[in-house]
Amino acid sequence: MTEVVAKPARQPWYSILYIQVLIAIVLGVVLGHYWPDLGKSMKPLGDGFIALIKMMIAPVIFCTVVHGISSMGDLKRVGRVGVKTLLYFEVVSTLALAIGLIVAELLQPGAGFNIDPATMDARAVATYVTKAQQDGVVAHLLAIIPDSYIGALARGDLLQVLLVSILSGFSIALMGKAGEPIAKAIDQAARVFFGIIRIVVRVAPVGAFGAMAFTIGAFGIGSLARLAALVGTFYLTSILFVLLVLGSIARLSGFSIIRFIGYIKDELLIVLGTSSSETVLPQMIQKMEHLGASRPVVGLVIPTGYSFNLDGTNIYMTLSILFLAQATNTHLTIWQELGILGIAMITSKGASGVTGAGFVTLAATLAIVPDIPIQALAILLGIDKFMSECRALTNLVGNGVACIVISRSEGELDKHALHEAMAHPILEGEALEPGGAKA
Repeated sequence: MTEVVAKPARQPWYSILYIQVLIAIVLGVVLGHYWPDLGKSMKPLGDGFIALIKMMIAPVIFCTVVHGISSMGDLKRVGRVGVKTLLYFEVVSTLALAIGLIVAELLQPGAGFNIDPATMDARAVATYVTKAQQDGVVAHLLAIIPDSYIGALARGDLLQVLLVSILSGFSIALMGKAGEPIAKAIDQAARVFFGIIRIVVRVAPVGAFGAMAFTIGAFGIGSLARLAALVGTFYLTSILFVLLVLGSIARLSGFSIIRFIGYIKDELLIVLGTSSSETVLPQMIQKMEHLGASRPVVGLVIPTGYSFNLDGTNIYMTLSILFLAQATNTHLTIWQELGILGIAMITSKGASGVTGAGFVTLAATLAIVPDIPIQALAILLGIDKFMSECRALTNLVGNGVACIVISRSEGELDKHALHEAMAHPILEGEALEPGGAKA
């Protein structure tokens, strides 16, 4: 007698997370546009959701990286994966910077503004400039070292957490058999933290609503219209980068970028609502494992990518710098532009995925480039919130693609799981084990 397997019940459309987030974003835009004061008062909803996610990022990264390194066993393999990852990040990030320069030269989004920098209010960007000047190269490198082991986890600084996690992972791996119970305990702790994330992410629509209502209420859709050429150019460039550059890399690695985007649509919509890719870092780790990427590779690539593989931020930096030069009628030679490219290759590293980090990084780059008046940054203040959404979305897709590419290069990509997961994306509500299997 043939056994009949019951099909899982179809979820009501209104209970699917990405639909809830999409509805929340639309409602937030409407509220912020028609009732701006009320929209601005919704800010705590967005801030609260981001804070809930951020409180879990440090422990999730710590457990993921430590377990990933300690479970590899062969420390030469860890070094090989690390070198491959950083090399890939550098090549793709530099390509993103170059594309931003090329598009700005071709489309000239700042031409015709004829802005006199002397008329700009330098006080509007004083905070960003001061922070950029304080964050010199030496200070930036020293800031990676926490004042204490626990301090790194308590503050949640991404680079500091990565440092203590990598050192801890190597230490446990060097312990051999004696370190296995510790690695297992850390793995069990990761399951607890991912469980908390699954609870917190259910309020993502509330966070997206609050963040979007505040953005539209505070800055207004009109601010988009005033600088529509730059916003449109940035979004177009980012879309082309994802489809053509990342799409080509994906095809060479045996998967479709369109299917991949569909696979992480929940995360993309949450990022769109909150303007921060950090809000989905834990979910991305689990989804990459479910996609067939090696768990140790995921543990190294995804957290590291959040500081060193910011494709969207890189496009934004070079595109915005040339926009400001064009808008203020500052002529730049090809050598000056190449110099900007070289400086941006350094300043773009280490910027985390939090909202506004791209603007601070841009200020840091302009502080080193004397040709463009730094007070011209005030032009971009009103639209940076809209730009940060595109930066975060592009960064997220780029890190996901990198994870699959590195895992495949190590011969540790489950191709069957990859195609199966993309053909049948995870239904919202299905729990994933940290190892990638459905619970």
